[in-house]
Amino acid sequence: MPHFSPLQISSFLILTVAIAISYKYLTDRTSTESEPSMSTAKSLKTAMTSLSHAKIVPRHSSARGHADHGWLNTYHTFSFASYYDPEFQSFGALRVLNEDRVAPGSGFPTHPHRDAEIFSYILSGELTHRDSMLQKGSEGTNKDTFYRMKRDDVQFTTGGKGIAHSEGNEHSKDWVHFLQIWVTPWKRGLEPRYHTSTFNEAEKRKGFVSIISPLKGGPNATADEEKAAEPVIAGTIPIHADLLFSAGIIPKGEVFQYRIGGADAVQNKIDRKTYVHLAMTKGGKAKIKLDGREGSFLQEGDGAFVSKVNAGDALSIESVGEEEAEVLVLDSN
Repeated sequence: MPHFSPLQISSFLILTVAIAISYKYLTDRTSTESEPSMSTAKSLKTAMTSLSHAKIVPRHSSARGHADHGWLNTYHTFSFASYYDPEFQSFGALRVLNEDRVAPGSGFPTHPHRDAEIFSYILSGELTHRDSMLQKGSEGTNKDTFYRMKRDDVQFTTGGKGIAHSEGNEHSKDWVHFLQIWVTPWKRGLEPRYHTSTFNEAEKRKGFVSIISPLKGGPNATADEEKAAEPVIAGTIPIHADLLFSAGIIPKGEVFQYRIGGADAVQNKIDRKTYVHLAMTKGGKAKIKLDGREGSFLQEGDGAFVSKVNAGDALSIESVGEEEAEVLVLDSN
């Protein structure tokens, strides 16, 4: 397990207090609140504008919240911990999108989660999950209690009634780079649960790969449906929200299309709130263009709020940089 210095523990405690405030805000909200004033819509179909009804508002990386604690270098798309901006609180059910880098031998000591759907998308390096009750040397093969995540891995946590775990970079020399995402669930007090899956990188270079989709039983799922954990889209991780999460790696010069709502995978089909994020993986050499619009270029670390789009709409994303672009799409009610 990683060794945490007094400085790391002190900074983590400060983060924990601030995050607790974020949790209170999260649990006091419902997933039906309106979008923030800065949120907007976006969509693309080919290299030419195809969704004239869509509104696209960029969220540039330089405007995101940022903190460098030495062991943790983090960017916040929405208000989180010590970063607060009343105009960036959430977007549909999406509450948190942090792009984190954690130094080797460091990480987040045991901490709680409650009433939030939380997942980590690994971009590079290793991130080790340990259940709070797990003793060192007793790791075993149960992914719920111990799992060393690598690129293409996604670990999902239903915080529900309450769960505690640690996440650390136990590698001897390499930093870990990952996205931490929180979603407001459609109901509180759910049974805590983990899901861990790997999604093929080669498939992401062919088009957008569905990673997370709603639990098939919906908000009124029975105990048996919760236990079965069957997602609307086969092969994905089930989430307690009307939300889809997809990822694609767009080769230089190519255009991918994202189908809003997965065509027929969501309950709310009108005015979807879709957030597009370009991960910081190519040293600033990746760049994308949305809906063929001249004012819709995104650099690495940038995102865009896309609203006034409906299930079935085709959102085109073109890779126009010097390197391939790793793009994440969060499509919410």
